[in-house]
Amino acid sequence: MKKVLILTTSTGQGHNQAAASVEESFNNSGYEITKLDFLAKNSKLLNDIIVIGYEFSASKFPKTYGFFYKLTDTNLTNKLLKLIFFMARKKVSKLINKIQPDVIIATHSINISVISDLKKNGLDIPFILVVTDFKAHYLYVDSYVDAYITGSNYTKKSLVDRGINPNKIYPIGIPISSKFYTEVTSANDLKDDEYFNLLLMGGSLGLTTIFTVLKELLKNPHKLRITVVCGKNDNLKNRLISYCNENKFENKKLHILGFTKDISYLMDYSDILISKPGGLTVTESIVKNIPLIIPFAIPGQENENIDFLTSEGYSIYVKDLSKLNDKINYLINNPNELSKIKLKLKELSSTYSLTKIVDIADDLISKK
Repeated sequence: MKKVLILTTSTGQGHNQAAASVEESFNNSGYEITKLDFLAKNSKLLNDIIVIGYEFSASKFPKTYGFFYKLTDTNLTNKLLKLIFFMARKKVSKLINKIQPDVIIATHSINISVISDLKKNGLDIPFILVVTDFKAHYLYVDSYVDAYITGSNYTKKSLVDRGINPNKIYPIGIPISSKFYTEVTSANDLKDDEYFNLLLMGGSLGLTTIFTVLKELLKNPHKLRITVVCGKNDNLKNRLISYCNENKFENKKLHILGFTKDISYLMDYSDILISKPGGLTVTESIVKNIPLIIPFAIPGQENENIDFLTSEGYSIYVKDLSKLNDKINYLINNPNELSKIKLKLKELSSTYSLTKIVDIADDLISKK
């Protein structure tokens, strides 16, 4: 039985979700799987600094986070991290020697700081890196990566521009749960034709910007059914429920949810998704062919995701929140425009695959 080691890091849940998807694909293909959050298991101090630091800065000081994202978009950062992760590298090396994987797959760029030096010093195991956004930060760039999995040719070009061999790059889609491909709900029979259905999300952090967006949506004159997903932010969920209970809104149906595993169903039910453009959420919307309106984003990789999505006509970015309802009303009143976006999303999603990563791994293993 072939073995795969999957490495992830918990800066946001997207990387862990991608790792779970990769695990599912390789499990279905008969691989023995070891999955490791290498920071959490190797250095509590580094894990707290990086993971908690990311969550705090991204949610509380997004402009500062965006500044450091741009500041670290250089090859010098890779060299610095290799020094910082010296002890973690030794521990991962011991794990590799113990389990003897046939292939190593990482869903976070930070894992390069561990695996690259091991390969430089003789580790002869294929290394696949999943890029979980639509433009590759310099942290993803390393000659010791044997294959890159990307979400688009746009991402591929960003890697090629930074010196990566195009033959190493496979734009087969960011890995997401298979249920977004296989579980398709015939929600049309459940819908009330009088109401236009909106799904409002803010990622696993449940960014409080959702509250501002919801208040704007409630001004819309159309009949709207609005489902809000607050992620793990229970305080936000309770604030929204209290606000909705204390006020009456004409022509609105409201559903306020916390963390849920039913996103696939909710997307099938909805006409439009309103969300920040995280790589996994965007990929889920692409696979579900649900148009995405972006009224807010975490500066950094999500702004770069916006550049890709809007340049190709896959999504609509609303820079001025006061114009949000204008965009929604235009799509409600022009269903053909909504259909055009869905068609573009369908064309892009037709290039995606959850199983090709296994074929890529098998091919690399056979060439060792």
